[in-house]
Amino acid sequence: MEIIPDSPAEPSPPNPQAAAEIEAVSHAPTAMLVATAPHGTDEDSDEAPLPTEYPYPRRMRRREYERRKKELQIELLKVQSWVKDTGQRIIVLFEGRDAAGKGGTIKRFMEHLNPRAARVVALEKPNEVERGQWYFQRYVAHFPTAGEMVFFDRSWYNRAGVERVMGFCKPLEYLEFLRQVPLVERMLANSGILLFKYWFSVSREEQLRRFISRRDDPLKHWKLSPIDIKSLDRWDEYTEAKKAMFFHTDTADAPWTVIKSDDKKRARINCMRHFLHNLPYPDKNPRVAGEPDCMLVGPASSVLEADERVINHY
Repeated sequence: MEIIPDSPAEPSPPNPQAAAEIEAVSHAPTAMLVATAPHGTDEDSDEAPLPTEYPYPRRMRRREYERRKKELQIELLKVQSWVKDTGQRIIVLFEGRDAAGKGGTIKRFMEHLNPRAARVVALEKPNEVERGQWYFQRYVAHFPTAGEMVFFDRSWYNRAGVERVMGFCKPLEYLEFLRQVPLVERMLANSGILLFKYWFSVSREEQLRRFISRRDDPLKHWKLSPIDIKSLDRWDEYTEAKKAMFFHTDTADAPWTVIKSDDKKRARINCMRHFLHNLPYPDKNPRVAGEPDCMLVGPASSVLEADERVINHY
């Protein structure tokens, strides 16, 4: 009897309800691509292909990731003890495009820290009272006291990104922000606050893969907000906003650190390593808290892609 080999499985169709929700927000080309694309790989898959320009051909394996993460989290507990004993104040900003991996990294920072001395700030859009305040005022209210670390899941840099691109602020408000922010961050540094600014850099290809996964994942579908969907077709506008932001706010007092985040696990590991490497806490394990991978982490001027270094619009 002749044996007929099985034909390759057809890709699963998209979740029709989720696709309809995307189409209700935008019919722009990229949004429609995300709405109608077949079901793809899981967002946290170890096997999903990486973009060709990424420095590594394969994603970090789960076992290696968990081993390294545990070692780094032990060091983070040493940092928390040092912060408490010496009265340090630390602010860490996590910025980047939608689905760049900011929230997952913050979660791994916080996983074993004492929440009484380390907290996450993720503000909603400003209310009527806050819109009438000085722009930085609602963020200042969340700054750390002595012995405390604060992690901002997005920050005052909303004005440099989504507010500029989506028209949520006036041009003069945007320009005034660019003028004020280096002064504000210099005051933070001069007051003794340790400020870390991380930009998670995700490629277009990887971002779309994550969006398609979120479309079909009931546990992550909430992450696809209407603003996220509308932003899908404004990639170039966000690139221009990012370049202008770096040009005006990458200062000696408060430099940006860029982390290539197409591989989430490597991004999390190297973000924690950079943070630990740059703090003078006692009993530091130099093997664990050594310098991060220079192919994935570095200053904005050296990690940005070549076509992102030219400022076209301010």
